Amino acid sequence: MRAGRWVRDIRVYCPVAPATLAALLTGKPDAIERDQTAAALLAILRTPPLGDFGRYREVVELAIGYEGFRPGEGAVPTLGAVGEASWSPTVILTALYDAEADVSALTDQLLAAHPWDVPVIAVSEPYRLLVRG
Repeated sequence: MRAGRWVRDIRVYCPVAPATLAALLTGKPDAIERDQTAAALLAILRTPPLGDFGRYREVVELAIGYEGFRPGEGAVPTLGAVGEASWSPTVILTALYDAEADVSALTDQLLAAHPWDVPVIAVSEPYRLLVRG
């Protein structure tokens, strides 16, 4: 088996403007840099030790889609209304980092910067990332 390193990933489900999603779908990934919400979250995800691959820094994966939800009683939705089904243009921003790194200050920043009433931010268990060599 190849050499590896133990990492975790952090995935942030980030709402984007419809115009941003449209630009992304036409092959313009740099549109994410101009989206106010995504740009703020990206800046945090690009802070070491997040996205550190040695010779490559600020590595962030971007997935495009929609998130469906129905706000319940007591919710304070950023989009939609309580009791009504809604769809939000959404991207998933993922950064990997060394499994032993302490990123608690960065996760606190992500939670503070995220606009949703209940942010969806997932941190994985450690897993082995294969590397050459």
